[in-house]
This record gives sequence, structure tokens and C-alpha cells, in this order.
Amino acid sequence: MEENRALPVDESRLRTFTSILQKYKAGKVSVERRCVAAENWWKLRNSAEEKKSSEGLGGFQAVSGWLHNVIVSKHADAMDAFPEPNILPREPDDRQEARILSKILPVILEQNGFEKTYSEAMWQKLKTGTGAYKVFWDPDKAGGLGDIAIERVDLLNVFWEPGKSDIQDSRYLFHTRLEDNDRLEEEYPQLKGKLKNSGFTATRFLYDDAVPTDGKSTVIEVYYKKRAGAGQVLHYCRYVGNTLLYASENQTGEDGYAPGLYDHGRYPFVFDSLFPVEGSPCGYGYIDLCRNSQTQIDLMQTAFLKNTMVGATPRYFQRSDGAVNEEEFLNLANPIVHVNGNLGEDSLRMVEYRPLSGHYLNMRTSIINELRETSGNTETSVGLANAGVTAASAIAALQEASGKGSRDSTRASYRAYGEIIDLCIELIRQFYELPRQFRITGRLGAEEFVSYDNAGLRPQEQGALGGVELGLRQPVFDIRVLPQKGSAYTRLTQNELALQFYQLGFFAPQQSDQALACMSMMEFEGRDELMQRLAVNGTMQRQLALYQQYALAMTQKYEPENAPALMAGITGDASIAAPQREKAEARRLDRIERARVGAAGAALPGGA
Repeated sequence: MEENRALPVDESRLRTFTSILQKYKAGKVSVERRCVAAENWWKLRNSAEEKKSSEGLGGFQAVSGWLHNVIVSKHADAMDAFPEPNILPREPDDRQEARILSKILPVILEQNGFEKTYSEAMWQKLKTGTGAYKVFWDPDKAGGLGDIAIERVDLLNVFWEPGKSDIQDSRYLFHTRLEDNDRLEEEYPQLKGKLKNSGFTATRFLYDDAVPTDGKSTVIEVYYKKRAGAGQVLHYCRYVGNTLLYASENQTGEDGYAPGLYDHGRYPFVFDSLFPVEGSPCGYGYIDLCRNSQTQIDLMQTAFLKNTMVGATPRYFQRSDGAVNEEEFLNLANPIVHVNGNLGEDSLRMVEYRPLSGHYLNMRTSIINELRETSGNTETSVGLANAGVTAASAIAALQEASGKGSRDSTRASYRAYGEIIDLCIELIRQFYELPRQFRITGRLGAEEFVSYDNAGLRPQEQGALGGVELGLRQPVFDIRVLPQKGSAYTRLTQNELALQFYQLGFFAPQQSDQALACMSMMEFEGRDELMQRLAVNGTMQRQLALYQQYALAMTQKYEPENAPALMAGITGDASIAAPQREKAEARRLDRIERARVGAAGAALPGGA
């Protein structure tokens, strides 16, 4: 009887999932339309040949790259500040674990090619307004051992509950993808003969290549949360049409409880929006913001080119009964043009041409400046100096001030990056049961090989207090995101600041108090770490001075003749040390001489 009980996810439940997916897709239509329009607009900026007609300038439209340059420049700013994680412990006992996580997480990201994924997500963010990531466990990686996988997600293939600004608040989250029917049937034999119609088709970008969809089916993945005790459990279902491929809710254990997909209980997706909007996890990008100005520039550029061509190619009015030979007239190689009869002044007359006023050019320049100011891609931000600004430091300061928009966007990306790292730590906690080998960068850049598993991340005993067991404690970490590379300006500034500190004697241990007082009023990257190091050096210097005083006091008491030399060594005053050293040497030689004479006398008959 127990074997015949209905499973939580059956064919009826799959139809319910598909119905919900259709509602989510309908609520997301404006986002999809905007994403498709932005991508098409981005591609067609460099497809002027498609807009040309075969008849002169009749259908020609000029296209310029002002907005293209904005996106390229912003993308370069984002990649200059490529992030790197720094894991900080919340408990003193977790310091070693945080230190090793800070070393192996960049290795895991590198194995996933995360820099390429990050770059693609930044293009997606700048163009469509939102970059999307998926952080999941791939059981096929590492030769079947399994490992973390991170990939960029197409926004057209992700669906969430309409009206939710945070995808974690959505009741369900769907992810769809097209896969070949033959491969699906090979992996899932239960699909044979059932792939004629998948029942759902996602919106697609208009690709330049012809992408066939025949022989493919839409695989639907649905993530949903269910309340379990005091927390939530994340479940996962994968199906095609009405055929179930996998459902975590059906995988009950011996206790009849379905553990779910991931222990962290969150959707494995991270959204990074550029300009956020209310009621949606997706924002809008620079194409949505600036394409109106770019269109105006292109329209004026088209009109200017047409006017220029009209002026460069004179045209004429000819009477229908005119006697001018048109072929000879249009052929500039003919020195003589034949006419029949008398040539009147009105037989052939040039079409009047009026060149454009300079006001139109000023208007175009004004709109270009408007696009630059709106996007924050001013001349200063791309390295051009305003008139009158010639000092390198002044130009650098202007560039730093003009990059506020890029830094704000980078901080938003850092928040999304922090979520990615947090999901990676939770996957390590859940799945790294067997040790893995990692090559990391150790102290002073030395290459080290370490073995790591999740033993240090599992819940740990806290012992007992007053005979009462304190239970288990799960190590939790804070994530601080730092730029891995940094811009050339930032690196140059940091290097110059370090040299200035050295020249001013900030690193001298005896001046640690003054240096710390000065640095407490300053703000720069790595200030706290440097202040800690100076404080330690200052403490060591004070302890050394105390020990030197003890040594000097003991020497003055038991070996007073060596005290001046020790004093000179402590103070570094050679003028004190030299005379005293000569006197001490003379006394040493005198003692040796007396000892020699005494020994010689003792050797004589009868003693000394």
C-alpha cells in the first residue's frame, strides 16, 4: 500500500508548473521586449550596410559610435576593478578556515573561467540593465566527483513571480533551455516518442545566424521553497512537456523526509542590476538611457551628409524641349557638349544649393555633450584634459572625480559578487566531503599545495557550561570584496603614497606614535592593516628599549668598564664608544700581561 501512494510531483503537478510559468512569462513581457530591443539596437549600430539602398543616398542612414563608446568605456572600468574575495571570520576559532577559504575560492573561480563569465555579465548589465549568474553544483565535473559551476544566465530564459524586486522572494523560479531531442532521449529513455511538442517556448534574441529550433525541446527547471520546521527547504524539478525527469521532492529518505536540493535554501541565481526599478529584479541599461540622444545624433549626421553630397554634386534643371546633349553633359571627360539650335539661359539652370548654418553643427555638438553628461562618459573620464588643465595630478584628480558613476556600478557588482562567493561557501560546506587539492599563493608569493575538505565548515561542538551542553555552532563568515587588479591610477597613487610614507619616516619604529596619529586622519586602501603593522613595530621597539635599559643597568653593576661601550651601541654615538673601547682594550691587555708574568714566576724554582 505504501508503494502505491501518490508522489508529490506527478503529471498533474507538472501541468500546474507549466501554467504558472506561462503567467510568469506574461508578467515579464516588458522586460523581454526591452532586452531584445537593446540587443538589436546594439548590434545594428554597426550594420549600416543593411540600411543602405542601391540608389545613392535615398535610404542611407548614418550611424555613429558615441553610445557604443560609452558602453565600451564602462565595461573597461568594470574589468579594471575585477573583484577578489577576502573571507573574514566571525569567531576567533574560524580564523584559519577563513584564511584558507580566501586562498582557495579564487582558485575555484579561476577553474570556472569566472573572469570571462564576469566580463559577459558586465556586457549584459550595461546593455540590457541586468547581469545574471547561476551558481550550482555540477555532479559531472572533476571526473564525476562533482564541483561548483558558475555561468552567465540569459535573462530571456529565467522567469520569476511578477512584482518581486528580489528573486529570493518569488514563489517559484523557472529556468528554461533548448536541448537536442536525440541527446535527451539518450539520457532519459522515458522521453522516446514524447518530444513532439514541449508545450512552452521562451523568447529568443534575433541572432545574426539562422538558429534552427527543429529537433529541439524546451527543458524546464523549476525551483521552489517549502516550509520545513523553522526554516525553508529548496526543491528542484526538471521536466519536458508532461514527462518528469527529476524531482527532489520525490526523493524521500528512510525517514520519509525530502531533504531538498541545497542546504542553504536559496535560489542559485544572482541578479546584478545597473539602474534598478521598483517591482522588478531587472534594471535598465545605458542603451535605454541614451539611445534617444544617439538617435538624434544619427539623424542629424544623416542630414549633414546628404546636404554635403548635394553641395558636392551639382544638379540642374533642364527644359523638356532643351537642346543639350545629356550624355555628353554628364560625361566630364567630354571637352565639348553639343547642342541643337540656340542655347537659351533657361534651357539649363543649376539647382540652387544652400549650405547648412553653423547653428546646426552646434546643435549636434550640444546633443553629443548631453549624451556624455547623461552617461558620465565625459572627456575627462576617458583621459582628455579640459582647456587650461595641464598638471598631471590635476588631470588625475579630475578623472577620479568623474568616475563616480563607474565606481557606484562597480560597488553594486561587488554586492552581487559577494552573494556568489557566499553561495560557493555554502556549496563547499555541503558537498566537499572528500579532500580536494589546490595550488594556492602562500606567504610572499610562494607556491603552496593544500588539501581541503568541509570538515572545518561543519557544525562544531561548543562544549558545556555549568553542566549544560551548548549545542552545535556552524562557522559563518563575512565576505569583503576587493579589486584584484585595480586601475592604473589607483596602483600609481598607492605606490606614490608608500614612497612618501617611507621618505617621511613613517616606517621608523621610534616614530610609530606620530605615524599612527597622522594615519588616523587619512583614508586609503589598506590603511587599517598598515596601522596594525606600525603599532606592532612600535610595541616591539618599546620592548627592545626596555630590555636594553635592563642590560645597561646589569652591566653598570657587574661590569662597569663595559657599560660605556654598551651605551654607545644603544645610542649609536661612536664618539662615546671609541675612547671607552680603547681604555677597555688597555685594561684587557694589562690583565693578560699580569697573568703572563704571574704564570712565569710560578714556573721558577721555589715558586713566585
